Amino acid sequence: MAIDKVREYFKQFGIEDRIMEFDVSSATVDLAAEAVGVEGARICKTMSFLKPEGQGAILVQMAGDGRINNRKFKDQFGFKAKMLKPEEVIEYTGHAIGGVCAFAIERDDVDVYCDESMRRFETVFPACGSSNSAIELTCDEIEKYSKASGWVDICKLPEDDA
Repeated sequence: MAIDKVREYFKQFGIEDRIMEFDVSSATVDLAAEAVGVEGARICKTMSFLKPEGQGAILVQMAGDGRINNRKFKDQFGFKAKMLKPEEVIEYTGHAIGGVCAFAIERDDVDVYCDESMRRFETVFPACGSSNSAIELTCDEIEKYSKASGWVDICKLPEDDA
């Protein structure tokens, strides 16, 4: 199981015991927020996008209330945002939809980024490879443990529409 792979990955940092497993699903932002007991915006969702011409994938970790701003995405990465298909998500990340995270990624052609939308919070809660798990991390920790290439600003937040 992918959660076991993430747990093993976290051992190198001594944080494997911080993984929370729930008796209920945390496969969506709303379900995860309910399971953890926080507002949905503090759930870190990991979105996966296909790079052009078979060059791999990009994972963007972002706040639960964020949506991809297509213009910002294209300006940042130089191509249109195209989400991975479910089978491609597993192929590139090793995690199924509902438990996708940027931890224990074994492919060299997958780039990980953190979105600025998460910096509004002291801690956020990404999944840990299963549809009933999470871990509480600071923004510095999520950047470090996901081996992110850096921070980007490609989200649209609900207040942007106001």
